Amino acid sequence: MAKIELAISIRQPFVEQILIGVKKYEYRSNLTHIRGRVYLYAAKKPVDAAAEWRKARSEPGTLPTGVIVGSVVVSDCKPWKDDGFRYKLEAPKRLRKHVVPNSQPQPKFFRPNV
Repeated sequence: MAKIELAISIRQPFVEQILIGVKKYEYRSNLTHIRGRVYLYAAKKPVDAAAEWRKARSEPGTLPTGVIVGSVVVSDCKPWKDDGFRYKLEAPKRLRKHVVPNSQPQPKFFRPNV
């Protein structure tokens, strides 16, 4: 298996939705040419939206934040709506043990150096 070089920062409970297969797309304002497996970094600040927590089958405060929790394949990126992009996510994998990145997480893709 190839070494994973990049991570994408996403807030909880969206990361959990990706890992359980409920969320298949990530919506961003920037186009990406990145393809392949990337780590899923659960950002430190979770979302405050009850409906999203229900989709993740979790309660606020119960999911890990500030760590890498898994990985996913970014297989495509297409324009979405007027000014956004939709990243296609496939084959999520949960890590058995969470990993703290050795570099500063960024709002988009970053090199976690794990």
